[in-house]
Amino acid sequence: MNISRRTLLRAPLAAASLLLAGCSNAGRVAGRQLQSSFFCFDTACAVGGVMTQTQLDAAVARCRGFEATLSRTMATSDVGRINAAGGTPVEVEPETAELIVRALEYCRASEGSFDITIGAVSELWDFHEGVVPAPEAVAQALPHVGYQNVQVEGTTVTLADPLARIDLGGIAKGYVSDVVLDELAEAGVTSAYVNLGGNVKVLGAKPDGSPWRVGVRDPKAAAEQESSVARVELTGGSVVTSGLYERQFEQDGRRYWHILDPRTGYPVESDLVSASIVSERSIDGDGYTKPLFMMGAERALAWAGEHPELRVLLIDQAGERTMCPQGAFELL
Repeated sequence: MNISRRTLLRAPLAAASLLLAGCSNAGRVAGRQLQSSFFCFDTACAVGGVMTQTQLDAAVARCRGFEATLSRTMATSDVGRINAAGGTPVEVEPETAELIVRALEYCRASEGSFDITIGAVSELWDFHEGVVPAPEAVAQALPHVGYQNVQVEGTTVTLADPLARIDLGGIAKGYVSDVVLDELAEAGVTSAYVNLGGNVKVLGAKPDGSPWRVGVRDPKAAAEQESSVARVELTGGSVVTSGLYERQFEQDGRRYWHILDPRTGYPVESDLVSASIVSERSIDGDGYTKPLFMMGAERALAWAGEHPELRVLLIDQAGERTMCPQGAFELL
């Protein structure tokens, strides 16, 4: 499925977007500068840079391959098979096992604020159709949320709790971004980017030698507006933005958003609406933006100050924007 650049930048999940002034349209060559826009991981995506068409096609195929392997909703995926196995061991692709091992590190580091077994609860919610699960269903599922139940030995994954369910949606895009750009770099590409629905990672500088500019979406802007509240310039590295506004609905006067609290099974309650992280590895941005919501603005800012390898921008419910001491973002 091909989508236009304008559609890509206006997609509701594009909380961070690459400001692509001067880039070519999908498939059009401009001095070997290529771009492909497509739909994957349930969001608008794009890959581009200075490369051959074969390299571009391979990068897009890698994204689609990871979707087929890591999707929670595909019965034939590794994750789908793990969840359907009822606690019996499942042999998976090496990269699936690697991602789960690394994801568990973020689960431990966040003391469970990020938990890949949230699938037992997330499968009850439907943020596209506006479905709120019955309280009884949430209460029954919640005891099965616990990353400690995930066991990985080599390429074999076992859920110690047969009713536990893995959901890698909160970290897969960061991992995929890192893999795709690492492989392009190994192939000799020196200028490229990946944008997976707000997970933006760049390799080197733009073709003209200038930095890539990544914008952070205004949480108050309508979904169809291309409005940014901040931007950051990069010649390598990643920007990941998570926002409570990205996927939400209102029912009976109450608003529900897609970031679920593993402790309650319901959308997280926070004074933050958006959290952005600049890091070398995109998986770090994915693994840490969600726990920031659990912390709230004050604790999140203090935490950011203790992690100099990460640069953080927080936006609270009132629209106030606060950067960690390391800076990086230009407020607009």
